Formats: sequence, C-alpha cells, structure tokens
Amino acid sequence: MQDIYRTLKSVFGYDEFRDGQKEIIESILSGRDVLGIMPTGAGKSICYQLPALMLPGITVVVSPLISLMIDQVKSLNEQGIHAAYINSALTENQINKALYNAACGRYKIVYVAPERLETGRFLDFVNNSDISMITVDEAHCISQWGQDFRPSYLKIVNLIENMPKRPVVSAFTATATRQVKGDIARILRLNNPYICVTGFDRSNLYFDVKTSKHKDRDTLDFVLSHKGESGIIYCSTRKNVDKVYQMLKSNGIAVARYHAGMDNEDRKSNQDSFIYDETPVIVATNAFGMGIDKSNVRYVLHYNMPQCIENYYQEAGRAGRDGEAAQCLLLFSVQDIIINKFLIKSRESNDELSAEEQEELLKNDFRRLKKMEYYCTGNGCYREYMLNYFGEYSDTHGCNNCGNCSGHWLNMSEFDEFEGIDSTWDSDGDTMGAAGDLPWQYPEWDSPSGMASRSVARQSGKRRGPAYKATDYGTKSSARPSMSLNDLDDDEKRLFDELRQLRLTIAREEHLPPYIVFSDKTLVDMCVKKPVDKASMLSCNGVGENKYSRYGERFIEVIRTH
Repeated sequence: MQDIYRTLKSVFGYDEFRDGQKEIIESILSGRDVLGIMPTGAGKSICYQLPALMLPGITVVVSPLISLMIDQVKSLNEQGIHAAYINSALTENQINKALYNAACGRYKIVYVAPERLETGRFLDFVNNSDISMITVDEAHCISQWGQDFRPSYLKIVNLIENMPKRPVVSAFTATATRQVKGDIARILRLNNPYICVTGFDRSNLYFDVKTSKHKDRDTLDFVLSHKGESGIIYCSTRKNVDKVYQMLKSNGIAVARYHAGMDNEDRKSNQDSFIYDETPVIVATNAFGMGIDKSNVRYVLHYNMPQCIENYYQEAGRAGRDGEAAQCLLLFSVQDIIINKFLIKSRESNDELSAEEQEELLKNDFRRLKKMEYYCTGNGCYREYMLNYFGEYSDTHGCNNCGNCSGHWLNMSEFDEFEGIDSTWDSDGDTMGAAGDLPWQYPEWDSPSGMASRSVARQSGKRRGPAYKATDYGTKSSARPSMSLNDLDDDEKRLFDELRQLRLTIAREEHLPPYIVFSDKTLVDMCVKKPVDKASMLSCNGVGENKYSRYGERFIEVIRTH
C-alpha cells in the first residue's frame, strides 16, 4: 500500500485515489483480471498506468484511438515514464525500432492499435517479451451491441490465448449498458474479474435540450455567451459542419472545423489549433474527439441529435474533464430524426458479420435512436434518464442540474413553438407510436394521465418545470476539485491568468498541449497554496517529481513576482 501511494504522489502528483482506483490497482497487482466502468474524467488511465510501473514486465495497451495514444505517450514521457505507441502514424522502420526498444526493456508501456495485433513483427515481440498485463481501452468496442463495435477488437482474444504465459487482463470503458458489460467480460474471457462500476454521473456537467427552428441563431448566441471559452460543436453531417463553421467565422468567432471530407493535413492542423488553445471553438462531426484528452472544454453543443445515448454521453462528456462546471446543450428538431434514420440505413455493411447479424444490428440501431428521441422530447430529469439507460438508479428523482429540473423550461416565451412529431417508425425499425415500448417510465408517465400530459407537451412544447428534490447522484464523486476557478478571489484569478500564460509559453516551447504541462485544476491549486519552494510546490495537485524538475521553478518565480 505504501508503494502505490508513493508512486501515485511521486509520479502523478496526487495524494489520494479517486473512487475505484485503489481497488482496481490492488486487484491488478495481486494478479486478478479487472473490468472498470468509469465515466470520462474519472481517472481510468491511472488504473493501468500505475500498476504497469510496478509490475515486472511490459504492459500492452490496446486502443483504437491514434490521437489518444499520442496524447497518453506524451503525457507519460512528461511524467518521466518511458512509453511508445504502435499504429499507422508510424513508418514500418519506426515500428520496428519501437518494438526493439520495448523488447530491450526501454519502455514499460506500449500502446497498440487492434489492427496491429496479428502482424508478424508484433506477435514476435509479445511471444518473446515479458508481458505482465494486456489492457483493453474503450472495451465496449468488443461488443457488437456497443455503439462503436470494431471487429478488429476480437483479435485481442486470440492474442491473449496464444501467448506463452497469460498476463493479467484489464479492460476499461466509460459507457456500457448491462448487456455490453456482460459481453466485455464474456468475449475477453476474463478470469474471475474484479468488476468496478463507479457510476456514470458527471455531476459537474449541466445538461439541457432546446427545441429549435433557428439553430444557427441559437448556436451563435450560445457561443457568444461563452466568449473566450473552449467548446466543441457537433454536427451530424459534413455539410452542416461547413455551414456552421462559416456562420461563426463570419460573425468574428475564432473557430476551426473537422470532418472526414477534409485532407489529413488540414484535419491535423485544425485539431492541433484547438488542443493547443489557439482556436477556442471547433465545429466537427463525431469523427472528432475520440481520445482527445483536452481538460478545459467548457461546453459541448450538439447542433444535431446524435443517433444514440451512448454517443451523446460520450461526446457531451468531453466537456469538463477537469472537474470544473461545464454545459452540454443539444439543439433538437424533427429533421434530426429523419437525418439519423437515413444515416443508419446508409451505413456500410460489415463483411465480417452474417446477414442475420447485420439485420439484428440495424434493428438495434433503430431502437437506440428511439431512446435518443425520448431523451430529447421527455420532460423528466435529463441526467436521470441517461443514468437509467446505463442501469444506474436512485430512489430520488431529479438532479437540480439540468434544464428540466432547474426550471429552465418554466419560461417558454423565449423558445420556439414545438412542432408536432410524426414518430411512426417504419419496418426497418419497429412500427409503433413514440409513446410505446418505453425503455423505462419517467415519474409523470406512470399513469394514463401522465402519458396524456406527455403527449400534449410534445405537441405544444409547453413543458412543466418539475418540482423535483435534489438527487444524491454524484455526491460521493471525487472528480470535483476542493477549489474551482470560480472560487478564486480577484487577486487569485489574476495570478491564474499569469500562470496560464506561462503554461502556454512552455507548451509552445515543448510542442505540447498546455493541459499536458499542467491542468487548470493544478493551476487553481497553485493560486490557492501559492508555493514558493519545492516542498510546497510538490503539495499541489498534479505536480510530481518529474514535472517539478522540468517546470516547477518557473512557476514558483511567477508566484513570487506576483
């Protein structure tokens, strides 16, 4: 126990573990398989990175996200941990060199794309190296019922079973229904796993839905109300990305865009300008953001309704990773349903699945789309709806931190009249009315009168602000800092701006995203503690020995001068 706390502090700069982390790490170090289901920002990476440092051999992390691998390796190297990644961003010569260095013991952690698992060079590496742990990140990708099924993930099972000595297997994801959770454990053949579900709630996020006939106007108003803050705007089509990008740009907003129709160089340049805080706003399709670890995103606005709750919660969850308050707004229109049905029908078939499996997946996609529509048109607690979807329930109803619970809808004069919806689903999904086959009932829907009220509300848009009491969701979460930026006094906020400018200068010198140097949470802690020597600087959240040796004195000098 002393060793894991010592490592946590000296390497990562933290004094305490977050919910679930210690138990997962102890299980791994005892040789037990684990499955961790933890929300975005809950600290999943430390659950495998810390034991990787303490295990005798190498940890292989399977991840589908090139951007995440690159970010994680940069961050690890900044903390003094030698790591490498193997994916299509490297040449074959670079891959061979990385695997040779890993085999020689120069790397403790190697990230690899699932498509690389069956290459001869990689198989030679794992079969002739001391592999202590295989970690499966974004583990929901192994289930065909997950929102992002990838057949290449099935190669992980073959890799593990053909290794000379079976390593510890750990799997992590932020979004998994009960069915997907069971699939992960079954398909990966986890051996008596320790399963940790810390909860899906992100208590610092404010969720809201606005039915809008004027999405461009509403988007511009929202962005202007968050001037200078970092935000992501998601659109369902490339055409909408280009349209919204041009609209914001013509109104003087510093904005970038990202979608698959752009060439690789432009996409990378725009992504970097957002990550490096050069452009605060980015408009993108859902091709953007997977694995982006930018911690200071203050809002995520969905210009269109996503196809399922899993996608929405994952995309919205890119806001507020630092634990600070952030807003998640979804602009809804009937056209969104039509677009999503078209996109689902137009999706390319997967040659690795049978015709029957393809048909079942299509029906499942339509079922999930219906549940996404229920989220947008219901008048119950948004947070409770999503948590219920992932199998998390509470005796209380409402959260006091979403548009429906806070009474946001009590004043409807500022909103567009809600259009009537023809929600009849064709034979590709289910034929049914929108009120049928509810995945669960909102409290108001438990009676015929409640159902009738919901029907009227959906047609007229006249939603009632429910008088729910505050829920206990998230009260045990340790994701929120003891002090936030809003808690600082005026002098401390001026110091924060000075420290943030120094962080930006260092980030440009080192060619790193600013949040990899230090997070906003760490800067806030510096503003409160005002460290002027090594011991007090090391007491700040997120400052480890390696970070101090590289940057500590420069931040101390700014604090002293201030």
